[in-house]
Order: sequence, then structure tokens, then C-alpha cells
Amino acid sequence: MKLKRTYAYAFWSAFYLTILAIIISAVSYFYLIGNFGNFTIIIAILTLFLISFFLIQYRAENFIYRRLKKIYNEVSILDIKNLKKDSTIIDIENISKSVQEFVEGKRLEIKSLTERDSFRRDFLGNVAHELKTPLFTVQGYILTLMEGAINDKQIRMKYLDRANKGVERLVAVIKDLDMIAKLENDGMKINLEVFNILELIQNVFDLFEMKAKKRNITLKFDRIYEFPVFVKADIEKIEQVLINLIVNSIKYGKPNGTTIVGVESYNESKFIVKVTDDGEGIQIQHLPRLFERFYRVDQSRSREQGGSGLGLSIVKHILEAHDENILLKSTYGEGSEFSFTIEKAK
Repeated sequence: MKLKRTYAYAFWSAFYLTILAIIISAVSYFYLIGNFGNFTIIIAILTLFLISFFLIQYRAENFIYRRLKKIYNEVSILDIKNLKKDSTIIDIENISKSVQEFVEGKRLEIKSLTERDSFRRDFLGNVAHELKTPLFTVQGYILTLMEGAINDKQIRMKYLDRANKGVERLVAVIKDLDMIAKLENDGMKINLEVFNILELIQNVFDLFEMKAKKRNITLKFDRIYEFPVFVKADIEKIEQVLINLIVNSIKYGKPNGTTIVGVESYNESKFIVKVTDDGEGIQIQHLPRLFERFYRVDQSRSREQGGSGLGLSIVKHILEAHDENILLKSTYGEGSEFSFTIEKAK
């Protein structure tokens, strides 16, 4: 068994002391003391060696322990209870490795906390901005009406309609924030059931047919499906995913364009649902942050189109709760394809 570092140190220290003692004893034997028995000399040598070994080992351990204890006391983030005299201090390399691991762990923890704090500041700033804009809009119209514009029927109806749109936007932001809070809650329940996803897609098409017609955008499947496609998931939450993706394709798709939805086999246990538009696409620098809350590629155009800025973040949370993936392909100037996996029904 390999000797521990301080034992090796003590061994060689005792060995050198013993050699020195042998030399001194030999000189004394031949020139000073006279004739001793060989056995007596051997016993004396072994006794000197053992005493030297344990004395040096004890001093080495205490030397290291005292200094490490001082370090632990001075560095408040290290717990003195973790320092064991009979184990960890024996091997300096183990101590060094443990401290390095501790420091690396703290460095990663600090980095994570810094990123979270930055995200928190950005999030609060974005929430305040998203709520402030419609609130000030509504307040402005109401104050104008109170100052006398209410007596003009035409102006009254126009301002009330605009104020109502501002309130609707506030409601949309709060609803989406509430949904994300529920999705991030560990207690969120996924009610799995088997359903025909083609039927669900068609329902969403019917729901937003009028919205698509306003921009003259056609909603259609990629091909004619002869048979139902059954999947296993939470139908209400997957409907929300489809709604958010299809509404985005209508908002940011090219006027007189097309939104195409297709379902394909992904592997033995999964389908992949693809939502493709022929809009302006997304520049590559925006792709990594597209699923962040309130992140908008084009701030002015996004607000003109309405919405809370949380749609894709909600999509990501819902699919992660299902242990599924959300994928994105986009070529700037040509269009985008959002796709997600979903479990096949057995």
C-alpha cells in the first residue's frame, strides 16, 4: 500500500536521523565507550528509528493541521467541521483538490446567480414596459373623454374602442404571465389523453380563419391525410401550442402568403408537427433568444401586431412539461418553420 505523503516524509526524516545516529554511535563505540554487544546496538538503532518516525509524523500532522485550521477560520465560506485531522490533512494533494472543487462550485454558483439576477432585472423591466404602454394609452383616452370629448358621440365611440383595445392587451399580458407562472409551478399537471391531432389542427384553422383572411393568408395542411393521426398528450395545452404558432405565422407571415402545417413520423415513438410560413424569416442573431420572455425581433412591428411577447415562451414551457422538443429553422427573407415533437399513441 502506497504510503501517505506525510508518512513518507516522516520515514525518510527518521531514516536520515537514524543514519546520523549510527555514525555517531560507531564513532563513540570505537573511540570513546568501548565494546558493546551487537544486539544492544541493533535495539538502540531500531528504538531511535521508531521514536524519530512517530515524532516527526506527529509534528508534521500538527504542523499541517494548525495551518489548515487557520485557513478555514480565516476563510468564512469554508466550514471548520469539514476539516478532519485524521484523514483530509494527511494528503495535501487531496486537500488542494477539494479546495479547487469547492472554489469551482462556488464560481459556477456565483455565475448562475449573476445570470438569474440579470434575467430578473430584464424580466421586471420588460413586464413594466409591456404593462405601462397600454395603461398610459387607456389613461390618455379616458382623460380626454373626461375633459369634454365624451359629448362628441363620434369621438366618444372611437376613444372607447381604442381604450378597450388597450385593456384587451393588458388582459392578454396578464393571462400569459399567469399561464407561465402555472407552467413553471412544479405542481403543474399534464392530463394525457389520446386524440387526433389533425382534427385539433383543423379546429385551430377554423378558429383563426377570419384573422388569416384579413391578411389574405391561407391556412392549409401540407398534404391530404387519408387516416387520423393519433397522439398522446394534454389536448388543451397542445392546442395552446398550435394556437401560438399559427397566430405567429399569421402575424408575421407575408400578406397573400400561406401557412402550412404538416405531421410526419419523427422516430418509432414520436411524431413531429411542422408549422411553416413564407414570411420575412428571422435573422440568425435573433434565433438563440427567440423563446425568451418578451423578446421581440422587431419591437415596433411586433407591438403593431399586438400580443404579449410571451407566446413562444409559453410554447417552450408546455413542450418541456411534456418532455418534448421545440425546433426552429428560419432563412431571412424566405420564411420560418417551427416544429415540435409529440408522442405517438400506442
